[in-house]
Amino acid sequence: MAKSRRNRAKAGQRSDPIAKPVKPPSDPELAAIREKSILPVLKDLQSADPKRRTAAAGAIANIVQDTKCRKLLLREQVVHILLTQTLTDASLESRAAGWEILRVLTAEEEADFCVHLYRIDVLTAVQHAAAKVTEALILPNPAFSKRSKAEQSFIWCIAEALTEIVAALAAAQDEALDSASTNPEILRLLFNLVSNDSTTASVLKSALSCMITMSEDNRQFVEAVLGDSANQCYKHLVTLRNGDGFKATLACGVLHNVFSAMDWNDQNPGRDGACDAMLVPTLSHTLACTSLGENAANGDNSASPADVLQIALEVLASIGTTLQNSLGKGNRPKKETSERTDSRDDAMDADDDEDISGDEPADEDDEMNEDEMEADMDMVTGADGDADEPSGIDDLPTLKELVQRAIPQTVKLFRTVHGNDELSTLIRTHALTALSNIAWTVSCIDFSEGANVAILEAWTPVAKLIWSDAIAPVLASDTSDVDLATVVTSLAWAVSRTLHGQSFLSGDEHKKFISLYHASKSLDANPEDPFQSLGVKCIGVLGQLALDPAPVTLNREIGVFLVTVVAALPETPAAESVEALNQLFDIYGDENSANDKEVFWRDNFLEHIEATVPKVKAMVKTVDKRKSTELRGRAEEASLNLSRFIQYKQKHRP
Repeated sequence: MAKSRRNRAKAGQRSDPIAKPVKPPSDPELAAIREKSILPVLKDLQSADPKRRTAAAGAIANIVQDTKCRKLLLREQVVHILLTQTLTDASLESRAAGWEILRVLTAEEEADFCVHLYRIDVLTAVQHAAAKVTEALILPNPAFSKRSKAEQSFIWCIAEALTEIVAALAAAQDEALDSASTNPEILRLLFNLVSNDSTTASVLKSALSCMITMSEDNRQFVEAVLGDSANQCYKHLVTLRNGDGFKATLACGVLHNVFSAMDWNDQNPGRDGACDAMLVPTLSHTLACTSLGENAANGDNSASPADVLQIALEVLASIGTTLQNSLGKGNRPKKETSERTDSRDDAMDADDDEDISGDEPADEDDEMNEDEMEADMDMVTGADGDADEPSGIDDLPTLKELVQRAIPQTVKLFRTVHGNDELSTLIRTHALTALSNIAWTVSCIDFSEGANVAILEAWTPVAKLIWSDAIAPVLASDTSDVDLATVVTSLAWAVSRTLHGQSFLSGDEHKKFISLYHASKSLDANPEDPFQSLGVKCIGVLGQLALDPAPVTLNREIGVFLVTVVAALPETPAAESVEALNQLFDIYGDENSANDKEVFWRDNFLEHIEATVPKVKAMVKTVDKRKSTELRGRAEEASLNLSRFIQYKQKHRP
């Protein structure tokens, strides 16, 4: 599923967000709030009168969600007071309010606040509180049932706050995650809450959410879950998965992380045959039975429909990605554009000052005979003849479940969620992401020369469904939402890679992608990975749509577009020019293609491509090898392949 942890990259380097001199704020409004609301309640929080302390703790818990009050409380060292006094108060109500205050602070503040809490050893306080809660709740303790309803509520409140605080700390810093994962009292609390039938819905939601965060890529925690013999936590997770609603969905999230960490998959099933295939029916049922307009599960506001749908889609998205692990054990993936040929770091350095014309090779050393050119072109276009692979989808139960259950239900959900409000857009984007992850995994299966025919036959109808009911409607809407446009373009690229030779375009989608490419110049923020930009994705889709046996008119329009993109250098970003070149190599690398004669030669593409060689070489030089290693390597590779491509086409001029 989508990564749940916050960015920890610089968390350990940030300044202490709390330890600041206490002085009145210069803003008159804040100064007035401080005098009227903050200082009096903090004074009462430290009063000798237990009733005043309890009342103050409750009052702070009520106002801490207000941003101005929260910042003022932090300025007045409220955390220090909580840790040294409130959390050790004799009053259960005071302690519950104290933990609630810390819970809100970790939820509302940035990750550096959680890092600060960890540094001042908040986990020790959590550990002691967890031990007391576990003792009160879990043991066959008749004393708990004899407590007043208010006291029971306070204990559940502490349990919920503890799990959410632990989750926030674990998400903020790896060191905190490791400490929490090995803390026996924290583990005991979590496992007991999940295994206890009396755990309230909201507390169970928080406990399962915490376990999702802690189990992600965390073999140590996962082994603790599997090794819990006292509470049989894993067994209870499986039982929850068999239910419905938010409990089943969250349990699927934990179990998926368990399977991933233990490398349990279709080819290597785990305990009782466990793999992601057992989760997909539950998640698909969640999508089918949850509506954004519903009230929260069980009517207790424990989990909103949007939360449940988002988690289900995130788990499906992660399953779609990790499925590649099991596919890789029995299926050779397609060669990607970036893997077409071995590029040398100094390949372009030797050629930087060479000229390539349409009449002679760039370099005598690059002169090749016809057989060598054929072999070299196979490298450029990714041709590979090894097709001795398993082909039955029944041998891949996770993929089968995704194709037969999850994808149709995800498409249906996408189609039925309407509106431009934030919540609807969020769910639609998550649905597209789940479909995209699955589609990309399938697109890496080699379907050439009859390999994996059964998988392709099962995939083709749902791929067409995705295109007609998810991709085409978004394109028709001319969305200006960059995130939505980017994810739908990525999905379209993956789907189009699997539908060569199929009739699936419902109209002028290629023109929409060309327009979207031009619009991306103003829409697309500079991504961290330039190859994940909206512009590159548009080029990738268009290249797939132009592959043989594309109609001549469609091929010509896309071919002209791709040549123009490269010819626009140096205005064209390096990553986009690299992708455009790679798509051109794929489209026109086979002289037996009908479009080779009707488009490439009839429209004199070779002359236009030859004219781009100096621009491509200059583009390579502009990419800093130290700052953009991958981009420089792929740019050098594309330039080298361009020389080979030109020689090959010259040799095979009709």
